[in-house]
Amino acid sequence: METKEPTPEALQRKLYFLLEQLQDMARELPPKYQMRVPIELLSGLANCLLNDTIFEIVKGLMEIQHVTEKHLFQQRLQVINNHTMEIQEMMNSTPPEQQEIQKNILLQRHKEELKQTDMKLVLQLDQKVSDQQDTLEQAGVPGFFVTSKPIEVKVQMYLLDFILRLSKMDIPQV
Repeated sequence: METKEPTPEALQRKLYFLLEQLQDMARELPPKYQMRVPIELLSGLANCLLNDTIFEIVKGLMEIQHVTEKHLFQQRLQVINNHTMEIQEMMNSTPPEQQEIQKNILLQRHKEELKQTDMKLVLQLDQKVSDQQDTLEQAGVPGFFVTSKPIEVKVQMYLLDFILRLSKMDIPQV
């Protein structure tokens, strides 16, 4: 069975629909972000969404991110659990008159360890964001490039939100 080429009219209908939806979504953004999402960007994004591949890539990236976040959260819980067990062991093996001092020493060390753990986890999340930006840039999605500038990352988050919202819509098929 051969696949039928979409008619130019059907492609045009889908493009107009996507662009109209993207423009509506962009209007909902706070003004400082609206100006960073010009019509050329929205038009390029609509064009690249004519093919469903980008929707699949974004869904895949989202699933990977959720798994990563769960894994990192488990790592953090493990550190906290180890701290709790360490305090319990110290309480069981230390004479009562020294427990308070020992507990304070441990709590201070645990606080520092947890801070170090959190910093490592944030770096891993930052790397995940960078990987996602790179993947979307490689896929040719307008507006995506590797950056750590907060305002640009926020604009990319809005663009991802637009793509996810569009993926749940009933888009005219070509």
